[in-house]
Amino acid sequence: MTLLDRHLDFVLALREAGLPVSVAEDLDAARAISAIGVGSRPLLKAAYAATLVKRELHRPAFEAIFDLYFPAVVGAASAPSSDVSELSDPDTEQPAAPPSDGPADLASFRDQLVEALAMGDEDLLAMMAREAVERFGRIQGRGEGQQRWSSYNVGNRVAPDELVDRVLAGLGAELDDSSMRRSVQRQVDTFNRLVQADVSRRAAEVRGPAHVARHTVRASVDQLDFTAARKADLEEMRRQIQPLARRLATRMSKHQAARGRGPLDFRRTVRASLSNGGVPLETHHRPRTPSRTDLVILCDVSGSVANFANFTLMLVFALREHFSRVRAFTFVDEIHEVTDRFRVGADPVEVLAELAASARYASMWGRTSYGRAFTRFAEAHRDALNPRTNLLVLGDARSNYTDLALPVVRDLAAAARHSWWLNPEHRRHWNTGDSAARDYDAIIPMVECRNLTQLGEFVERLA
Repeated sequence: MTLLDRHLDFVLALREAGLPVSVAEDLDAARAISAIGVGSRPLLKAAYAATLVKRELHRPAFEAIFDLYFPAVVGAASAPSSDVSELSDPDTEQPAAPPSDGPADLASFRDQLVEALAMGDEDLLAMMAREAVERFGRIQGRGEGQQRWSSYNVGNRVAPDELVDRVLAGLGAELDDSSMRRSVQRQVDTFNRLVQADVSRRAAEVRGPAHVARHTVRASVDQLDFTAARKADLEEMRRQIQPLARRLATRMSKHQAARGRGPLDFRRTVRASLSNGGVPLETHHRPRTPSRTDLVILCDVSGSVANFANFTLMLVFALREHFSRVRAFTFVDEIHEVTDRFRVGADPVEVLAELAASARYASMWGRTSYGRAFTRFAEAHRDALNPRTNLLVLGDARSNYTDLALPVVRDLAAAARHSWWLNPEHRRHWNTGDSAARDYDAIIPMVECRNLTQLGEFVERLA
């Protein structure tokens, strides 16, 4: 494979992972590599990052894919190589002697790992991670040339998480010293991450980097589905909510300002043009009284869409100053107003956790019923909708084959100025099983909203 082929495959893998790499940026990267050469892997990585990565949240995916296409080592190498041009073909590697992995070898390795964790040297941890994969991560029963490695095997045998107390004792720290324990745990997490990275590198040598990138590299956090996010992903998504809200607020303010211009004031425009020889370089408009709309949110908080509901409500309430009034209602099968719970200064994460744990907001029948929720809303809160109101429904439209109350939904949509429905499921899953997406979409326009990027694009159109 030529360097150009490797470059093209690398850029394609970045795009598949959700990084928005344009053709112009692709060409910029190619010109940068042509100028600096490939003699230094750190310099190569810096050049690619400078030309292809635009947001910090895309950096983890970039780093993982870069390590697959431009690995620091090949095969069972025990020391990193800084020269990309020296990377050898794994097919030409000479078979190494079987690694020693007996009980005594394992005990000796764990002793060395305790010292490395105490030192906190990431380069040393990287070397030990490669050694751990080589010696303790092999999947048994594979023939020559079909070797496979597993990070699970390493974790099961080496058990780095069980070494925290030994590291603390070696450092002379108390076992209940929470600050030191967190510091050591971070080193253990780093070691586990390096083990996983080395397993992926070895898999890329066997199956090709494109295959490994497609199946093991997680998309950037703004591309991850709300319903499939892990705990660590959710924490990172929450950190992205406020920056996203600020960007959207700025754009919404500009849009509102542009729409706030009244009709052309012909007399003022002509008068102002006299100073320019009669050329109207600047137009003047009559002032228009700005008006902001109300927003009413109906949010399904059942378990299947809980993550989606959390992030959508967090973002909308971060933007609530752009609406004259925001009222929020949650439901599983009964409707409850929660507007007062989102008081100024309240943490939306804590508020939503309280709601989820509160018996008052639990479902009456134990399963989602959109028809019952819409009916109860129409009976108790019909006055919330008026010609100045935007109605926003959040949910997957899965109603457990219960009555959909379509006439009620039609009346609610007619009473509002605009109506939207955000569905966190992929469009291909709509109308499958108990999904009533087709019926509700015929009344309220339904929009696919599976990740932060799609959520941000939609909120731009709200106000």
